[in-house]
Amino acid sequence: MPVIDAWMQHPTPHFANQEMFESLRRWTGMERLDKPLPVEVTVAALEAADVEIGLASAWYGPQGPLIDNDEVAEFVERSGGRLRGVAGADLARPMPAVRELRRAVQELGFVALRVVPWLWERAPTDRLYYPLYAACVDLGVPFCTQVGHTGPLRPSETGRPIPYIDQVALDFPELTIVCGHIGYPWTTEMIAVADKHENVFIDTSAYTVGRYPSELVAYLRGRGRRKVLFGSNYPMITPSRALEHLDGLGLDEETRELFLYGNARRVFAL
Repeated sequence: MPVIDAWMQHPTPHFANQEMFESLRRWTGMERLDKPLPVEVTVAALEAADVEIGLASAWYGPQGPLIDNDEVAEFVERSGGRLRGVAGADLARPMPAVRELRRAVQELGFVALRVVPWLWERAPTDRLYYPLYAACVDLGVPFCTQVGHTGPLRPSETGRPIPYIDQVALDFPELTIVCGHIGYPWTTEMIAVADKHENVFIDTSAYTVGRYPSELVAYLRGRGRRKVLFGSNYPMITPSRALEHLDGLGLDEETRELFLYGNARRVFAL
């Protein structure tokens, strides 16, 4: 069965060597990079888990890009069709950010926007996001973000599904929102927001199957089968490692297909 990885990145040295990721290196074994990593290494990691498409993200923060959109476009071009681009944006410059998002989608073929709130220390309800939300709706692409506590050594408050994701979904009912990293320890809040809003989804990135909270597993098996997408958070966690013990979830064939592939294909219009 094919797989779509909804949250991953091809790491650059500037990204992988950030001091704020020291806690992730300690937990996951992610290594610093002395030189650029060949795209073929990432493609091989995806192939090992039957990942047909990996959604490779840019990363933009207050100090500038850690992985910029043009770098991602180069990775996509060298991936043999295995990667698709997810744009980043500079929140501090709203109009240039909107123009850059339009360029990424219309010229580079990117399929979504991702902003990591803890990196900016600005919750998703901050006014600087709102021009980008409107642009996402206009362009027909999802907005991807992080929910739950932060693994890096940054404050976690911006990852609360309630009130932040709930309010954004109320303000922009046409906006598709994909919430990565499950939302733990506010998983029940995240499920409630996904239930409430037609266009809000959850991806499982940054968690291996064995660490999924029990309430998320129950949701995936039942009414949330069309709401949950697989993500790995590569290179912190490889797709193969993230999917170990998948059979232990007890998913029927339809739910398994939706989780691994079908939901992401629909949500990202792949």
